[in-house]
Parts: sequence; C-alpha cells; structure tokens
Amino acid sequence: MKPTTSVVSFHFLGEDVSTAQEVEVPSSIDETGLKQLVASHFAIVESHGIAFVQEQEALITVADVLDASGPVAITIDGKAVREVPGPQGLPYVGNYLEVFPDHLGNHARLFEKYGPLFKTNNMGTVNYFTNDPALATIVFTESDFFSKDIIQGHPLFPIKNQEAGVFTSDTKTEEWKIAHKFLPPFFGPKAVRHYAPTMNKTVEGAFAVFDELAARDEAWNVYPYMTKLGSQAVGKLILGMDFQHFSAVDAPPHEMVRLIAESLELMKKITSMPSWYAKLPFGDPNRLRSIRDRMERIFMDVMDNASRGVEDLELQEAALQAENMIDYLVRAKDNAGNKMPPSKCWQPLVVATGAGFTTTSSLMSWLIYSLVNYPGMQERLLQELVDHGFTDDTVVTDELTSKLTFLDHFVKETQRRHNPSFQPARTAQTDLVLPGGYKVPKDSIVIPSLHQIHNSPKIWGNPAEFDPDRWDTERVKNRPRNSYMPFATGQRMCIGFNFALMEARIFITKLVWRYDFSLATEGAIDYDPQFQLIRPTNLYVRAERRVKWPPRSDL
Repeated sequence: MKPTTSVVSFHFLGEDVSTAQEVEVPSSIDETGLKQLVASHFAIVESHGIAFVQEQEALITVADVLDASGPVAITIDGKAVREVPGPQGLPYVGNYLEVFPDHLGNHARLFEKYGPLFKTNNMGTVNYFTNDPALATIVFTESDFFSKDIIQGHPLFPIKNQEAGVFTSDTKTEEWKIAHKFLPPFFGPKAVRHYAPTMNKTVEGAFAVFDELAARDEAWNVYPYMTKLGSQAVGKLILGMDFQHFSAVDAPPHEMVRLIAESLELMKKITSMPSWYAKLPFGDPNRLRSIRDRMERIFMDVMDNASRGVEDLELQEAALQAENMIDYLVRAKDNAGNKMPPSKCWQPLVVATGAGFTTTSSLMSWLIYSLVNYPGMQERLLQELVDHGFTDDTVVTDELTSKLTFLDHFVKETQRRHNPSFQPARTAQTDLVLPGGYKVPKDSIVIPSLHQIHNSPKIWGNPAEFDPDRWDTERVKNRPRNSYMPFATGQRMCIGFNFALMEARIFITKLVWRYDFSLATEGAIDYDPQFQLIRPTNLYVRAERRVKWPPRSDL
C-alpha cells in the first residue's frame, strides 16, 4: 500500500542545503495546501507566492515535489530568499548622516535605490521601511507576524505608557483591551456629530484674533496658531477646559499644550540617538521624564475638577450626552455594567489630548499651505461654499460637509501630498519571510512610510501635482488596497480620525469663508525633522477679511 505521507526536505533558495527542514507531506494534498503547509513551517507570511525548484528546474505539481530526490528549494515570488538591503553606513553613527535632516527626501532616494523594503542603522537602532501598500497591509495587520509592540528602537519607545491603553501602549495588554472597548464610542461618527457645535464655536472664538491680525496687515506663522486652535477645541471636548488661547493675539499656549509639544520634540530627538541615550539621568531624557511627571499632576487635577453628569449610561449613549471625555469616562458603562477603572482614566486623556491637537494642527497647517500654494484651490473651495448657501451664521455639520465634494477631495489630496504622520511602526513577532523573499528577524521594527506610499509614481502617476480632481479618476478609484491611509489602518489605526476630519473640515470652511489667505513666506517651506509629525515651521500667511463673495455659479 502506498504511504499516506511522504517526508520532503525543504530549504530556501539562496541558503545552504544544510538548513533544510523535513516536512511530512500528505499524499492527498493539493498545490494550495502544500504551499500553506510549507509556509507554516518556514514562517512565510503569504503562501501564494511560493514555488519549488530543484537543480534549477521548476517543480510544477505536487507529484513533482513528492518524487524529488534530495532537498527541494523554496522561492518566493520567483526570487531567492534574501536579507533586506540598505546602506552600509559609517562606524558608530550608522546611516544617521544619510537620513537626517531631510528624512522624507532621503527615504525617497533610498527606496529608489534599494526597492520597496530597506533597513537603516541609526546609531545602533535598526529600522525597516516600506513604501509598498501590500507590505504595509501585512505590517499593520495584528497577527502572529506583526503587532504594535513598543520595544527598544520603536519610535514611540521614549513615551511608552502601558497604562494609557491606546496610542502609546502595546496591543497584547489588558489595558489596551479595556481602552479599546471604552474609547472608540467617544470618537465614533455619531459622537463626533454631537461635538460639531463646540468645534464651530471654537473657530468662531478665534475670529477676534485673526481679525486683529488682518487689521494690522500682519503676517503670522500658521503652525503656532493652528496649535492654539486645535488644542482649544481639544481642551473643551476632552478635558472640559478653556485654554484662553484666543483671549489676545499674543496669548500663550496653556502649560499642558507646551509640555505635550515639548515632549514630542524630545521624543523624536531621543529616538534618533543611541539606545543608551534615553537612560541618561540628565539632559533631554531627564527633561522628558520631568515633563511626564508634571503632566500627570496636571491631568489628575483636571480630572478632579472637570464638570460631569451624574447618571451612568451605556457606552454609545454616554458618548452622545457627555460634555467632554472626562465626563464620558466617568459615566460610561458596558453591557455588563462595568466601568473604566478610575486609575486607568488619566493616561488615555493625556494621549487623546496630545494626539488630538498635534495631528489636527499639522493637518490644518498643510490645508492652509495648500490654499495659498496651489493656484485656484481657495477660489474653488469658496465657490463651493457659496453654491451651498453658506453664510456667516452657518453651523457646519456632517450633513453639510458630506455635500461638499470639492472640500472632501481637497482634504484628501492635502493628506495624500502632505500627510502629517509618516512613521507608524509595528514589530515582528517572529522570524518571518515577507512577499518578495525578504527575511525579517523577530523584534524588527517595520515602518510603513506613509509619505512615500502617498507620493509613489507607481500608484498615483503624477504624485507631485496637487490635483483634487484625481479622486474622481478611475486610476485612483482602482488604486491598490491601502495605498491611501492617512490614519494608518488595521486594529491599531488612529481611533480619533473621525474627530480630526470633522474638526479640520469645520475649521477650514469657516476660515476660508471669512478670510482671503495669501502666502507671506519667501523661499522654501521647511519641516521640522526633530518632531514626531511632519509640520511646516516657517509657513507665514496673511488673512484679509472678506468684504465680498462670488455669486452662485448656478445663477
């Protein structure tokens, strides 16, 4: 009787035959099953790219593989398995001088030279980067292969906070499970619509300052003012606080905002240095620890003094009735009547506050940049507002913005061309092999480079051209999966994306309706390489009060 299984030795093409592993192969297995079996033994992430060869001859069928004498070589997507390429670098500093200060430009150069996946060694810290949407999808998928595990070398490691349970914590923790249950309803679409009136009042509350700057004919640096505007809204909606950012033209940012911004600068600086640098008891590492301690004290005081309701409510209902996030966390209960433990509330508030205003302020800065830098954009957006009956008294809602097609395309094109986030990282959970035959060791930090994906000629054709109308083209509609993901994707994508988009849409429409923006910066617009997000540092504009508006285009 013919045996039901055969033992076949497999090894990766490109590796010595001595590395071969014996695999029991059922005689009844089909081609797909054989590939999946081999993938499970060799930690190959996707089995469909597997093929088999022996002595330079392809083994096409399962029978060919079973009848082979001697070890069978495995190829991935027609290639031998290989190490991830990258620049060799210099002693001690590694590739630091090849990446900084212009990491966006240098990453583009390295992708062009080494292909869709490369690695760099930055003073001992090895990171992997990809501009391939298919690889990015694998990396962002919480699986046995990748997870958000913030270990040494991860960009967020200096501010890792397991207690926060959100952006700065690992996935496989009880804290993350709790936060992932309680926080999403607060940032969901229904809840965000509930916050729209507060967002409208926030930007309207800034008009007095922008009016005064207009009356002075004074140019102003966009990012600091957008930071004050974004954090003013976050202060009200997350903490129930009025930061008084627009009580005067020169009103300083609230201490909490200053501390969060400084912590992001220090974190980026620390991660660009050797791993031992973060452990120093003085200098920047000590300053970052001091900031975290001070923020904890501030947030504990805020929680004690925040306004709140008295009735406990189911998660979704609590989100629709809460005055702010503190109110929500205190009152929200799940189906079993459980509430988020009070001791675990303040850390998510810190992260929500920081992530909320830094992302929005950067996005708003680039939206204004797009208005003043790309001809015709401001005029088209204003015309769309006129055509939809916009007035000084209009309250911008989700219902209104859903009708503003050009606004939607304009925001998307800005996020494609100038997305603030560029390095969401995930960690390899085991030694594995990616499509293309790339070997990635366990604990490798892999970073999908959103900026490079969003600006890839292979995907977008003419990525350097700012063209909101591209979003109506077949090329964009049929683009590869996850080739546009401004808030990342997967289980650990940004939970506040609805909040950020609604805020940006309300702010930009209100500002464009009231002001005519013009560029006041001469020369190139710079970004800060020592900041966790991509933000323009020298974008100056003038905002002149409008006294007339174009007629409706349908009149």
